[in-house]
Amino acid sequence: MFDRKFAVGKDIRPEDIKDFYYTKDGSSYPPYFQRFRFYVYEGKHLFYHEKREGDHWPLRESDKTEYGTMELNDDEWAALFEYLKEGTVKARDEEVVDGDSGPWTYLYWKNDKDKYQEFSFASYGLRLEFEEFCETLKKNDRKSNKNKGLLKSVFSKKSHD
Repeated sequence: MFDRKFAVGKDIRPEDIKDFYYTKDGSSYPPYFQRFRFYVYEGKHLFYHEKREGDHWPLRESDKTEYGTMELNDDEWAALFEYLKEGTVKARDEEVVDGDSGPWTYLYWKNDKDKYQEFSFASYGLRLEFEEFCETLKKNDRKSNKNKGLLKSVFSKKSHD
């Protein structure tokens, strides 16, 4: 029924993107959780990052060791689109494979009608480059906050779980 795929750059334009989630986690010792989120809020392009660490599984929001939200400039937002370009979006598949650490990637866009959100990068290499890009943004956020208590998300009332 929902077997159609949409290509980023062809069917989905940069201005259509509202929200992009990238999450990896694993229960192996030590367990880990990393989420990157790019989204538009009140006309601003924002980047949220969250890392959880602990000695138990599953990790919870209270296990956050790093997190922050920063506003992206136009070049950074354009760079995001370059990593997503030629990737595809298909109907969301809710089947979770036991032991799978992801990444789970979801793209919310202007015309998805809450059906077509599961994202796949055009290549494994682009996915790795995207992770490096996110780590660079994360470092820039830490530098700008100088450990004064990382920025809280503008969605403080919503959970990022």
